[in-house]
Formats: sequence, C-alpha cells, structure tokens
Amino acid sequence: MEFNKNVPIYLQIIFEIKRRISVGALKPGDKLPSVRDFAQELQVNPNTIIRAYQEMERDGMAETRRGLGTFIVADEKFSVAGMRSSIGQQLTKEFIEKMLHVGVSKEEILALVEANLK
Repeated sequence: MEFNKNVPIYLQIIFEIKRRISVGALKPGDKLPSVRDFAQELQVNPNTIIRAYQEMERDGMAETRRGLGTFIVADEKFSVAGMRSSIGQQLTKEFIEKMLHVGVSKEEILALVEANLK
C-alpha cells in the first residue's frame, strides 16, 4: 500500500480497512490483524496501527476484547453495502470539492461524470 503524504497514515489505514469491508475481504464480527502483523504488512510504526484502531473504536466501528484482539463491530452500517455507501460518499465529496476548487461548475461536474460513466 502506498501512502499519500498529504493525509495522516492512520486515516489511510482506516480507509483501507473500510475498503476491505466493502469488497467483502473483512466482515462485521471479523478479527482485525494484530497490531504487530498489520504494522509489518503496511510497513508502518505499530503506534500508527494502534491509533487507527483507537479511532475506529471511538467511531463505533471496532471493539477491542481484552486478550483476544480488535474486532469489527457486527452492525449493519459496517456491512459491505454500508461501507460501499460510506466510501462512495467520502470519495464523491472529495471529488466535488476538488473540482469546485479548480473552478469547474456543478453542471460541468455532472456532465463529466455522465460522460465517463458511458
């Protein structure tokens, strides 16, 4: 995984976990990789993984069970459909903000999206 230097790594890790849920690689109730294993897989400091997991707990997405690890909460909003919707909203918002920032009108954005969906 390559990291964007403009976005905190722990947020990118959370996004990666959401992506894995959205494609069905992880499901509600599944155990997340151990801090050590995930840090090695992503080649990041274990403290970064801890921060991501803590943030996910604060958001209600994960829960840590003492001695067992961190698990994705078994909740409908963390299902494949829920994660796809969440990711879609986030990506759409970022796309629209960037397009508006460079002066593209709402109508032009719609036209570009429609043209690229064909």
